Amino acid sequence: MSEHPAMSDKTEIRTDGAPAPAWMFSQGVRKGPILQVSGQGPQDPATAEYLYPGDVKAQTRRTLENVKAIVEAGGATVEDVVMFRVYLTKRSDFALMNEVYAEFIDENIKPGGVKPCRTTIFCELPQEPMLVEIDAQAVIG
Repeated sequence: MSEHPAMSDKTEIRTDGAPAPAWMFSQGVRKGPILQVSGQGPQDPATAEYLYPGDVKAQTRRTLENVKAIVEAGGATVEDVVMFRVYLTKRSDFALMNEVYAEFIDENIKPGGVKPCRTTIFCELPQEPMLVEIDAQAVIG
């Protein structure tokens, strides 16, 4: 049996609502009902400038908005996200990140709706100004 062509094709997702990818990767990729968003940071979508040095709360909000823009460009909503992965440079920033993350989820998930899964990892990030990076996976339909 062969797969239906539409289910096996990968589609690159691009939007001006998030920074253009700087290296050899896509902002997002959709294959069938699965949408994967590449890790996003606290960059201005228009200039790619890293914003809010030293402010993990503001960086988390900008990063989540960048992820959301790609999710929506891929035909999904935050309601369709099944997994967020959060990468932080400092364990001491966890509570501040989590506060902004919780506000974002409350704004984007219907009351009583199922919240996405999440993993948080502490690590070094590719660019010095980044305190946070977030990626997401959504399932559409």
